[in-house]
Amino acid sequence: MNLGLTHKVALVTAASKGLGRACASALAAEGATVVVASRNREALEQTAQEIRQASQSPVLALPTDLRQPAEIVALVQRAVDAFGGIDILVNNAGGPPAGTFEELSDEQWQAAFDLTLMSVVRLIRAVLPSMRQRQGGRIIQIVSSSVKQPIEGLLLSNAFRPGVVGLAKTLSRELAPYQITVNNVCPGRMLTDRIRHGSSVQTRMAQGLTEEEALNELTQDIPLGRIGRPEELGALVAFLASQLAGYITGTTIQIDGGLIQSML
Repeated sequence: MNLGLTHKVALVTAASKGLGRACASALAAEGATVVVASRNREALEQTAQEIRQASQSPVLALPTDLRQPAEIVALVQRAVDAFGGIDILVNNAGGPPAGTFEELSDEQWQAAFDLTLMSVVRLIRAVLPSMRQRQGGRIIQIVSSSVKQPIEGLLLSNAFRPGVVGLAKTLSRELAPYQITVNNVCPGRMLTDRIRHGSSVQTRMAQGLTEEEALNELTQDIPLGRIGRPEELGALVAFLASQLAGYITGTTIQIDGGLIQSML
């Protein structure tokens, strides 16, 4: 199946590892030119080189702190200067820290707001002129299953990620006349460093389980009986970025092995 991504320019954030890297890899494998961003310069450069070697597609690494508005503006401008414009934006960012209401400070709330919601606002604002000029585009947010089913102990994610979904739904209508689609992908449990180092696994390991045993316990309430692979999410994002997905907008698609129990 030809997704029609050859020579398209994609910007993927938080792309040095995990789900962001999987998205960048999938887009590059389909022939897209990819700009990857994250804070860790060394890891980002290594990821970019590995994706180039695997895909033979151009990959540009631009270290960026998504909490800093000026760095977001500079990121998009450098991408446009390098490749003439941006066709695809994949908004991804590390999740805010765990915590209950009484544990979280104003500073933690503000940092989560800037990283989780405002980075999406600022990135979309920055890429829109290019997408309008190119008469179309794809905007995809990587959110979380918490937008459909709140996760215990992840109050900041439960509070701010639904805001991203509300923003995307509104923009899907505002940007439709420009042939720009806006969609969200909400992963369930995916086999990344975040889940390996998360409290669910670490608590079980502290009780004497191996990492493999701890991960296996996390599959008990997943109907498909396993944790998802990042490349499975990358494939979904590549499809949503493609020409074939041109009539899909304003949606929030879960990729969770059946974990989420809500009907919508």
